[in-house]
Amino acid sequence: MALDPETFDALIDTVRRFVAERLRPLEAAVEEADAIPADVVQDMREMGLFGLSIDEAYGGLGLTMLEEAKVAIELGRTTPAFRSTFGTNVGIGSQGLVMAGNAEQKAAWLPRIASGEIITSFALTEPDVGSDSGAVKTRATFDGQSYRLNGTKRYITNADKADLFTVMARTSDDPGARGVSAFLVPRDLAGVSIGHPEKKMGQKGAKVADVVFDDVVVPAENRLGAEGEGFKIAMRVLDRGRLHISAVCVGVAERLIADCVAYATTRTQFGKPIAEHQLIQGMLADSKTEALVARAMVLETAAAKDAGKDVVMESAAAKYFASEMVGRVADRAVQIFGGAGYIADYGIERLYRDVRLFRIYEGTSQIQQIIIARETIKRGG
Repeated sequence: MALDPETFDALIDTVRRFVAERLRPLEAAVEEADAIPADVVQDMREMGLFGLSIDEAYGGLGLTMLEEAKVAIELGRTTPAFRSTFGTNVGIGSQGLVMAGNAEQKAAWLPRIASGEIITSFALTEPDVGSDSGAVKTRATFDGQSYRLNGTKRYITNADKADLFTVMARTSDDPGARGVSAFLVPRDLAGVSIGHPEKKMGQKGAKVADVVFDDVVVPAENRLGAEGEGFKIAMRVLDRGRLHISAVCVGVAERLIADCVAYATTRTQFGKPIAEHQLIQGMLADSKTEALVARAMVLETAAAKDAGKDVVMESAAAKYFASEMVGRVADRAVQIFGGAGYIADYGIERLYRDVRLFRIYEGTSQIQQIIIARETIKRGG
């Protein structure tokens, strides 16, 4: 259920001020330390950011997809690592439980996820399995009372601090996605170990690492849905996650455009601000137009999802366009700033590196193209 307009406006205003006054001044420090300050994480808990998408009955804010997208746009106006701190609780780390969990599972986990007491993570990708997510090799073998889980997951966001993993594992020899099931796996089970966080190109402060399951005994009641439903659950989770990421891309693009305008109207070349040169104006115009298109796609698709419509194609199209768009905007921003855009002090080169990941996770651009084409053909055009 949507919040009343006054309450939602107050939420947006609070998030906007938090981003501008609290988070943006810390961007360089987060990049240097590769960590989010603990007091900032606590502020996020107190604001309810860990429970944006979780029903109010479990202590969350229960935002609609449209409301969540609007909040995500505001959160996109700062270093993406800040949003990633609670992003798995809002999206891929919790939504399998929200969509497919039974009453007991939801009561046991969702209140603590919404409060930020528990950090969640989504474990699908493996060393040999990425885009072909129906080919997972991690195995869950049922012994009559529980499952024994064995395998390795790779590039798992927030693995270093996660308390609960939603794990996709093969439970039968049925080919492809039909043999994949989903499990809730607490970090403290014997046999769960976390690898050293990877060194990444960008998004410093948001960690990814391997997660290894060595003969982990998972109670049968921790399975999400029926055996063989894991892939379907994962795809439903990713549909929502793609819209959220699309909205973040819009926010980053709008931040970059605002930074470009501020710089171009004060930087002088050939006797006038560079904003008065037509070639600079052309880059600003292209960036603004593309950002407006992406914003419209995201908000329209989010509203359609809230209305119960099938938005598999539209979510993929929004993610494809928005993630590619923000890459182009970031590239133009470096060009508009010139030498300053290549220097760390201005933050443009940092965002240029940060946004590159958006074209990869939640499904690469090429996977989105496949989905878009498949759904277009299925719909007859």
